[in-house]
Amino acid sequence: MQDPRLQQTQIYTEFGGLNALKAKARTDKQAALRDVAEQFEGLFLTEMLKSMRKAGEVFAEGNYLNSQQSQFYRDMFDNQLSLTLSSNQGLGLTDTLVRQLSRQIPGMTEGGESSGSQRRTLADYDRSLPVLSRELPQRLEAVSRMATESQPSTGEDAVDATSLPTRFESPEQFVEQLLPIAEQAAAGTGIDPRLMVAQAALETGWGKHMIEGEGGEPSHNLFGIKADQRWAGEAVDITTSEYREGVKLNERAAFRAYPDYQASFRDYVSFLESNPRYREVLAAADEPELFAQRLQEAGYATDPNYANKIRRIMNGDQFASSVDSLRLSMGAEE
Repeated sequence: MQDPRLQQTQIYTEFGGLNALKAKARTDKQAALRDVAEQFEGLFLTEMLKSMRKAGEVFAEGNYLNSQQSQFYRDMFDNQLSLTLSSNQGLGLTDTLVRQLSRQIPGMTEGGESSGSQRRTLADYDRSLPVLSRELPQRLEAVSRMATESQPSTGEDAVDATSLPTRFESPEQFVEQLLPIAEQAAAGTGIDPRLMVAQAALETGWGKHMIEGEGGEPSHNLFGIKADQRWAGEAVDITTSEYREGVKLNERAAFRAYPDYQASFRDYVSFLESNPRYREVLAAADEPELFAQRLQEAGYATDPNYANKIRRIMNGDQFASSVDSLRLSMGAEE
């Protein structure tokens, strides 16, 4: 039985039937499409009749029957006439619209008929499960074994976080013990691990001026990252130097605290990758000197010479010799 609200859409003053058309489109797209096409043809006929009436207005001048009231009822008649004509044979515009729009509706042919592949409810979808292979347990065991074998080594090749000092005695020690950790953290990011160590050397004075809590507890914070509202971990408060409009000032600030240096390197990479303002910095990851410059321009530090200081450390003889010594020692061990 047809919804009486749909029948009301054939009365131009009744707009409630349009909601019924929306509901009908969810269950019967073919019928809803034809109803909408008829409504559109009715609008087209209405505009056509208005143009015809306007062309004949010159003959109505001076006619005492031509008044605002008569024009009002005449327009009502024309609107209803348009809907009535379109709901019957009409001008054929309805069939043309159905053919054109059916091509854009999944599950319908050009004639507005269901193609058989149309799914109206969840019950129309195939919910059967594929047959499980008898080899599945063996496959799962093989995958589990491969995953276990690919776990990071915990033997001599692994970096022992507990063996690292809270302060470093020399640049050579700083580079020797932190560069392998930087290489692990930079893997897959494109960031030069040498630049990371050079920046850490600048922030900590080669590891001799590490950020510590009031009780001397280590923070392992190598990059001077502050503990803002986004940080949910431990933090330490210290007095630090900041540049405000070119003037160096001492301020009290909270800095992030990590359980070890590995966590500090990982958080540094995550800090850059999660902050949109460092997008251009990461785009220059394969160019360390440009990376340092963009890091300063993005506002990582307030020191106006921040990028130059990183470059001087990274290109300095002391840093280069420390890296070379580390490479030679690693080659000798192999």
